[in-house]
Amino acid sequence: MLLSLNTLLPFLCFAFVASITPGPTNILVLSHSARYGFKAVLPIIFGASISAASMVLLVGCGFGESLNQYALLPAVMKGLGVIGLSYLAWQIFHSPPHSFNQLSLDSPRRAGFWAAACLQWINPKTWMMAMAVVGVFSTTGEDHLLHVMCLSLGFLLVALPCLGVWGGLGVGSARLIGSDRAQINFNRFMGFLLLASTWAGALITEAPST
Repeated sequence: MLLSLNTLLPFLCFAFVASITPGPTNILVLSHSARYGFKAVLPIIFGASISAASMVLLVGCGFGESLNQYALLPAVMKGLGVIGLSYLAWQIFHSPPHSFNQLSLDSPRRAGFWAAACLQWINPKTWMMAMAVVGVFSTTGEDHLLHVMCLSLGFLLVALPCLGVWGGLGVGSARLIGSDRAQINFNRFMGFLLLASTWAGALITEAPST
């Protein structure tokens, strides 16, 4: 049996916590669903989930060890991620109020599948998750690759509904945002949360182990 019950239950709990807790991707889904509706964030949900699951697979295949051989590369990727997410937070913070019934799905500020997928590769939280999944739950031996593939698929199946919950929260919050002032305050709050989660993840990965 590739995943015993003693391994499966802790892994599912870990995947659930990693996917449902606030992070840059969750905040992005929440803010976009509030602004554009649930259907518009489905590409974001699938892009982020598939990309994160593929990172688990690649790390399990040794990509993480290869990455560590280049000392500057992880730092550069983290720096680019912090800069990109900080800019996105600034855009959300300064977004003007709009009528939610009149928003165009072709808006240039609306993220999509590939934007969400690429976001995971520069998201410190996703890298920490992938390393933890492989380091804690994978096994060695002949079935290692198949075991990692099961972990990757399992994470995908958990991440999809978790991000869907955040999309639903965004749609629900949009119903409570009627005035321009409320929309402005919501955008600022989402921008602040995205900025805070980005820098918190970056600083945590920099903290020395004891």
